[in-house]
Formats: sequence, structure tokens, C-alpha cells
Amino acid sequence: MKSIFIQGSHESYFIPTVNFSAETGICELSGESYLEETIKFYTPLFNWIKEYSLNTENTIQFNFKLTYFNTSSSKCIVDILNMLKKFQDTGGNVNVYWHYDNNDEDVEEELEEVEDFMDETGLTINLVPIKK
Repeated sequence: MKSIFIQGSHESYFIPTVNFSAETGICELSGESYLEETIKFYTPLFNWIKEYSLNTENTIQFNFKLTYFNTSSSKCIVDILNMLKKFQDTGGNVNVYWHYDNNDEDVEEELEEVEDFMDETGLTINLVPIKK
């Protein structure tokens, strides 16, 4: 299985940086996610997570370091979290870290949604303030 690396960009739409390591199980989404074809972008990531989770005994560590994401991206993020929860429910080890800027005025609403997801699913998401 190959790792995935996609360099983020800020052209007409904002593409997040993706770094999924097949060797270590460390996965990271960072930057901004504001895409025209969100599902087209995220589908290979979904497929990678599904394949990796079926073929590993490693811990999956997922780092969300997104400074901005739109509604369609948030739906894909929830899909990723659900896949991680399914991996955990089938005996896999998962560590999820949600990095956030505590100086951002919109962060409170974002964190409420993350906490709601944890309450609904039982998946632990470690909240990590970004130090600036």
C-alpha cells in the first residue's frame, strides 16, 4: 500500500495538504478545505482509510489541522471520523487529534460540533490548541 501526499494550494479553491503514511499510520489533513468537487477530492482518501484499516494492525493516528473548511468538507470530515470509529469498533487502535486556533472567534461552534460527535459516537477526539 502506498502513502498519499497532496500539497495544499490556494488557487480559485483551497485544497488541504494531505499526508497519509502507510508506514506509520499517521494521517494528517491541514490547511484549508474549500473545494468545488469535494467528493471527488475526498473519495481517494476514504478508499485509502478503508483499505489501510482492513490491512493493518498499527494504530491509526489522525491529525486534523484545518484552519478553515466549508460545509461540504465538514460532511467528508464526519465520514472520515465515522470510518475511524468503525476501525476502532472492530478492534483497531485510533488516536484522533483536533488542532484548533483558540484565538479564532468561530472556534467555539467548531468545538461544540466536535464534542457533539464524540458524545454521539463514543470516539475520543483529543482537542489540541494551536500555540501561536
